[in-house]
Amino acid sequence: MLKEELKMKITTFNPQIFTNDATPVEKLFEELGFEKRHDQKDIGDQNAEGIRMKNESGFHLDISQSEVDFPRDLVGIRINVDDFDEAYKFFTDHGFKNYAEDRVNEVKTSKSAVLISPSGFGINLVQHIKNN
Repeated sequence: MLKEELKMKITTFNPQIFTNDATPVEKLFEELGFEKRHDQKDIGDQNAEGIRMKNESGFHLDISQSEVDFPRDLVGIRINVDDFDEAYKFFTDHGFKNYAEDRVNEVKTSKSAVLISPSGFGINLVQHIKNN
């Protein structure tokens, strides 16, 4: 199979945990040497909180807590791209489904959607919006 020609670029790629209670997850990874680098609250219409952590080796971890009632914590991959629409189409063409039906979370600084693969793993697809 030939690689599809994509114009968009992946700018960030790291694990992400989706949870109803970020506090114990954050504390666990702090004990492993991760430090909170960023904490964004009230993200979009799901009243989400996004915590970005990093350890001294440069590894990143994102923890997301929202009003979505997860039956258990979910682990996925955060993929930041420079062209959300192209990446969204790429993944949905490969059978991924939007966790929030077809809703895309758009705020002043980003556009995102959680996509679930046919086999069940999640991708948080994000494009940061830069004001030039």
